Amino acid sequence: MAKHLQVLGYVCPFPLVEAEKAIAEMAPGEELIIDFDCTQATESLPRWAVQNGHQVTAFEQTGDARWQIRIRKAG
Repeated sequence: MAKHLQVLGYVCPFPLVEAEKAIAEMAPGEELIIDFDCTQATESLPRWAVQNGHQVTAFEQTGDARWQIRIRKAG
């Protein structure tokens, strides 16, 4: 099961803040899909995921200055 988080228009650090809140409410093994357009988050989101033991399962640019990342919660 996956949870979708839309943070388009949010400036850093808010995409990361919202991701932390969302993943805290999820069960281990669930995936969080984040759509974002903050350039700084292209570095901060994957770094945060790995530092916290989560797995980045996909990361792609979906448009001009838009990205989507999928993070599987550590368990």
